[in-house]
Amino acid sequence: MKKMNKKYKTMIFDLDGTLLDTLDDLWHAVNHGMQENGLPSIERKTCADNLGHGIEYLIRRSVPEGTDEETTMQTLASFRDYYAAHDEEETRIFDGMTEVLQEMRRRGIGMAIVSNKFDRAVKELCAHYFEGLIELAVGESETVKKKPAPDAVLKSMHLLGAEKAETVYVGDSEVDAQTAKNAGLDCILCDWGMRSRDRLVGEKAIAIISRPSQLLDYVVPEEEKACN
Repeated sequence: MKKMNKKYKTMIFDLDGTLLDTLDDLWHAVNHGMQENGLPSIERKTCADNLGHGIEYLIRRSVPEGTDEETTMQTLASFRDYYAAHDEEETRIFDGMTEVLQEMRRRGIGMAIVSNKFDRAVKELCAHYFEGLIELAVGESETVKKKPAPDAVLKSMHLLGAEKAETVYVGDSEVDAQTAKNAGLDCILCDWGMRSRDRLVGEKAIAIISRPSQLLDYVVPEEEKACN
């Protein structure tokens, strides 16, 4: 007999590469910062490979080796300013994700976003793309440790009144898998984001999925939710 999937009442989502395809806007913002500071542009794939650890890490990995600290920080500032003004030009929700979130909302599933993108951008993108679906979003800030530290995930769970045994973290990278582990949560990884399936198979996850609709296999049915 096929083993039944565990069912969860709360899902905590990564943002970039999981809910939203943000790569092109991020890539253009990086190269804008590089151009403004006399540095060479990077390839799209290089940008994708450098994502997941926060924007300072992204810039430090993008500038040429040996770039001085002042230029690196100026590039980071240029990136921030440009991205804040252009973070929705090519960004889109992954196909099928809106319908999945609507169904989760209908079932009463608790949902939040925890991202290493800077907090203002996370909240603005959540409000723009997921208004009425996901109301809680936490990003990187001076008061919140970035992933893979579990702080933001645990804070979100507390605000949602979620139990660990009934919560799963959903992401698209090794950083997300480690974040879930550090928070004591199960993890689902998706292969439509910044990492290929081949990059994900070695991570500890209960599943690697290829379509947003598969997420519904892991949340409690409406009738079970109503009985609790």
